[in-house]
Amino acid sequence: MHRPNPLKQINRLVFYVSLVLLAVSCWHRNDFPATLTPLPAILEPPLQQAVHARPFRVTHNGAEYRIEPRYRYDLHGLVVSYAHHDGNYSLHRLWNDHINIADVCVVWGENTDGADLNRINFWNGKFTCNFETRDTGTWERFRLDQVSNNHLLTTDTRLRQRVDRLRIGDQIHIRGWLVRYSNDTGFSRDTSTTRTDSGNGACETIYLEDFEILRSLDNGWRSWLMLALTGVICSSLLWLVAVARGRF
Repeated sequence: MHRPNPLKQINRLVFYVSLVLLAVSCWHRNDFPATLTPLPAILEPPLQQAVHARPFRVTHNGAEYRIEPRYRYDLHGLVVSYAHHDGNYSLHRLWNDHINIADVCVVWGENTDGADLNRINFWNGKFTCNFETRDTGTWERFRLDQVSNNHLLTTDTRLRQRVDRLRIGDQIHIRGWLVRYSNDTGFSRDTSTTRTDSGNGACETIYLEDFEILRSLDNGWRSWLMLALTGVICSSLLWLVAVARGRF
């Protein structure tokens, strides 16, 4: 009579439980806590100051860019969506634009209510931040002057690495200049200089002086995600080893 293998049964249970938990935690990994507590600076609007700075040039990946500072800019925001850009693909390659490394959509002030943010779907297009909700009350409370999409520009390897680590829910600090920039192939892009505009041209184009992730999202689901992923991998490896040795 065949006797069940307890280790095999336990391993199978761990695998399937971990697999279900992995799917659920992956789905909820970007959920905002209903009682989200933003840093005090996140509640304040961006600081913008006119400057009289001379244009300067930078070179990156074989292309030369002319940077025209218009305002100093200091932004604290909560990341709700983002898109990293690779200058070797799509329109960035066509325009020879290798310094626009990411678009980052943030909210601040009254828009940092976690319960409302979970009712809004945010996503980045190629150069835009889009958002929608079916909840009328949430839409009425949402401040359109407290959300912005930011084109981040830099040639600094250190800053690029920091931006690469960005995730939804991060509370960030961006410091730099609102700029118009162009390259030697004819491409140019300007910047918004107000938070009350919308549509084409409403994004802030920021040449970075500094970029910091001040606090990352801690909603519990990301910890469960890592635990579940570990369970799936370990139980799968155990099954392969046990089968190879004739134990299962």
